[in-house]
Amino acid sequence: MITNFLYSIRARSVLLTGTLLLGLGVSAWAQLSNVTVYATGLEYPRGLKFGPDGNLYVAEAGSGGAMSTDGMCDQVVPPVGPYTGGFTGRVSMIDSTGNVSTAAANLPSEQNAMGDVSGPADVAFIGNDLYVLDIAGCSHGFADNDSAILRINSDGSSSAIANLSEFQKTHPVANPDPADFEPDGEWYSMVAVGDVIFALEPNHGELDLIHLNGRIRRVLDISATYGHVVPSALAYNGKDFYIGNLGLFPITEGSEFILKADARGREKTVGTGFTTVLGLAFDSHKRLYILENTTGNPFPTPGTGKILRHNHDGSTTEIATGLSLPTAMTFGPDGNIYVSNWGFGPPGMGEIDKVTMP
Repeated sequence: MITNFLYSIRARSVLLTGTLLLGLGVSAWAQLSNVTVYATGLEYPRGLKFGPDGNLYVAEAGSGGAMSTDGMCDQVVPPVGPYTGGFTGRVSMIDSTGNVSTAAANLPSEQNAMGDVSGPADVAFIGNDLYVLDIAGCSHGFADNDSAILRINSDGSSSAIANLSEFQKTHPVANPDPADFEPDGEWYSMVAVGDVIFALEPNHGELDLIHLNGRIRRVLDISATYGHVVPSALAYNGKDFYIGNLGLFPITEGSEFILKADARGREKTVGTGFTTVLGLAFDSHKRLYILENTTGNPFPTPGTGKILRHNHDGSTTEIATGLSLPTAMTFGPDGNIYVSNWGFGPPGMGEIDKVTMP
């Protein structure tokens, strides 16, 4: 019987610490020659963006902690919950030579009962200001910190500018999945557009607009039309938003699709036949690139991640293969793609890979 932890982002690493890793040889992780390691030493790297200073900023989920709120509020049901939390999340800055330094530390991070870690999920810049999409809340072991958009101050500290936990609790989506429900959400992707932020939440299934004064408005309730499809990847092409789904486990190859939506929430399907989509990005020619976490396997499997280009004629081109549990990607100022690799799985293996474009 498949338990509810298989139906969300939150349990991916649990599967990888068991027999899946033991059964893979080095040859299963072979990559195309255009994939090289750019930086190492990261702790579950997730969303990443280049800043106005030319450096790469990476959200790292961290290693959780021992704080518990069990008995204080509604918890995530076993076997996934309860969670424990700690301030081990961070944002790292990586310079042009791959050197890693800390841009912000002591951010909320949590670990569920199955061993999976979440926390800082993505980063974005508005002007020179750095913002972090961070998962927290009472259901994740934090009595005093909610899931929020955080602004990183000049001294590396953070300030919450929008309370995402409160918004989700007071604005429920149409069709949440009771068997796989996170009261404080499992936020995953965000993009800055002008002076506002758009954030995507996979567990409830929603795209929201966040103003810097803390006001939040729902743009699209994905659950209302598509049910529990776990929308995780978000990109913006200057006009519309593109959304890709992780989907459910066990993985069904080619079952996921790409949505296009405008700021008024009008949406349509623009691509099908994809698998475990965790990243989307546009190149300078407005061509869409899709990051697939796992292909050819029923559960998350190292060495099977891919990047595809969705061409204007509807065809796809394979850009990179052999990625290991990639969780996000972004284009750099050099026109190449940078990928968070080993974004979950065994601890201490997180890295950023560089995909050199032809």
